[in-house]
Amino acid sequence: MDLKEVLSNVKAWALEVGKIQLEKFNGDIKYSSKSTKIDMVTEVDILSEKIIIERIKENYPDHSILSEEKGKLNSESPYTWVIDPLDGTNNYLHAFPIFCISIALKHLEETVLGVVYVPKLDEMFYSIKGEGAFLNGEKIEVGKKEQLGECILTTGFPYDKKISEHNNVNLFTSLVRDLQGIRRTGSAAFDLCSVACGRIDGYWELKLGLWDLAAGELIVREAGGKVITSKIKKENGEEGTNIIAANEKILGLICERINKVHKYF
Repeated sequence: MDLKEVLSNVKAWALEVGKIQLEKFNGDIKYSSKSTKIDMVTEVDILSEKIIIERIKENYPDHSILSEEKGKLNSESPYTWVIDPLDGTNNYLHAFPIFCISIALKHLEETVLGVVYVPKLDEMFYSIKGEGAFLNGEKIEVGKKEQLGECILTTGFPYDKKISEHNNVNLFTSLVRDLQGIRRTGSAAFDLCSVACGRIDGYWELKLGLWDLAAGELIVREAGGKVITSKIKKENGEEGTNIIAANEKILGLICERINKVHKYF
């Protein structure tokens, strides 16, 4: 498979879906809740996902697909597309301009291609495994900071934070006072890409889905960053992936601080 040709296709799909999201942005959008009252899905999520799945089936009909809304489709292929059609749904509903389309391609267990498009900023982040990370055609690299006091980090909180033991609040408290700053954008894919291009020095979060991470994780690694993940053991109905992304030095410092509170990594 020619991954450069695949990348060209994926960029075109992302631009197509991004145009629709911009057209409907700040409009009268129909939505409903999923697992909690703050875990939302909109008609735009559904439409965006439908278009991406159609494009995959048209071009790569034998491939498997894992999508946030549809789940796993056709599980027989060694190739699996992992898609989040609208990462940052709550932002989108509130007309907050940080939302994105995340599309990754895995071969067996390895992510080989990732694209994250941020429509409101017209920023296209992308990587092919082994070929570096790029933003709108320009090569990007993670930041070079070495001390937490120099850093701006970003994080997020799970939708069930009101009841979950793994709500990230204690980890936030353990880190925030010793940082230069902290940001909460509401989009895991955007946060990972912000680390990849050096705008943000590190990112951590708990209980994410594979669709939140697959493309952005590859982009960070290809930008020279480090990523570690772990799983929430399936207990009391809770599950998900924990993640830290940064340069090697800052990742180690974040991990050490987190593990003093709870041994996640």
